[in-house]
Amino acid sequence: MNQTPIRTTVVGSYPFPGWLEFASQNLNKFGAADIEEMVEDAVIAAIHDQVIAGLDVITDGEQTRLDFNLSFYGFIRGIENNETETRKFGPPAHDQRGKHNIVGDLVAPNGLGAVKEFQRLKKLAPAGPTLKASVPGPYTLSGRLLPNSKYKTRFDITEALLPIIRSELEALVTAGCTEITVDEPSMSCYAYKEDTKKFVDIFNRTVKPIVGKCNLSTHLCFGNFKGRPVGYRSIKPMLPDFLDMTVDEIHIEMANREFAEIELLKPFAEKMKVAVGIIDVKNYYIESIDDVVERINKCLKYVPAEKLSVAPDCGLSQTARWAARQKLVNMVIGAKKVRKSL
Repeated sequence: MNQTPIRTTVVGSYPFPGWLEFASQNLNKFGAADIEEMVEDAVIAAIHDQVIAGLDVITDGEQTRLDFNLSFYGFIRGIENNETETRKFGPPAHDQRGKHNIVGDLVAPNGLGAVKEFQRLKKLAPAGPTLKASVPGPYTLSGRLLPNSKYKTRFDITEALLPIIRSELEALVTAGCTEITVDEPSMSCYAYKEDTKKFVDIFNRTVKPIVGKCNLSTHLCFGNFKGRPVGYRSIKPMLPDFLDMTVDEIHIEMANREFAEIELLKPFAEKMKVAVGIIDVKNYYIESIDDVVERINKCLKYVPAEKLSVAPDCGLSQTARWAARQKLVNMVIGAKKVRKSL
């Protein structure tokens, strides 16, 4: 279980360059080769910012994913968009994200695209940092799909998606990926009202084929669409059942919650490594190096240094790039400062 003390990592996503945002709204003006060139350039930009910051673990910034769930729906057959389910106006929130009808069997014969993303990252990244891939878990991925006569509940949809996710994870390991995050924020959001033992069973069956073949983590947060949470923001309902997740590392949002329930990191650290969100991705206050040092020292009261990773609370896709860049720089400097003092 030992690792680099106070390892510095990220959840997955990174802000799009402004030109990619513009281009994604005008894709009909570009050819396939133009789009591939844009994606590659965007990944290079994301890698650059993470490498300059000095992170131990980097991703491709999820630069091909225009939405956390919806981008994957393009790979899945049996789905069609349902615009009538989406609120168009008013304050930004999760109910403005698209919903989809299920119109056939849910299958993804060509996978979900994560392997191609990882291969691109491997091609473009320099030697040194660990390369991480992330994939949403089946319960989270089911969140924008509407039940029908065949898939009557969200759990029925989840079960249909589970083998698709499992195959994608196996393919990532085969492609040489040694660091994988299975994102299941919907589980942490709804732990207060759903059967947490059922959540754990779903998660463990999803990851079973890759256990022991990579550093496997899960990310549990309370939502971050347009910088807004969506779930009941408490760790307590996850315990004790989430301790039975078959996982090497668990990532827990802390900074945005002002480190509430930090003492609950301890039971997790007794079972697994813990990546703590010490950088607030919803706030444009830039954490100083001293802030980072103070926050890490708080975490060290409950998580041993050799089991501790530090990261932003969530993906950085909803944070402006200038802020994301400086937040990561200060996080890494602060982590190295504490690491040196151990």
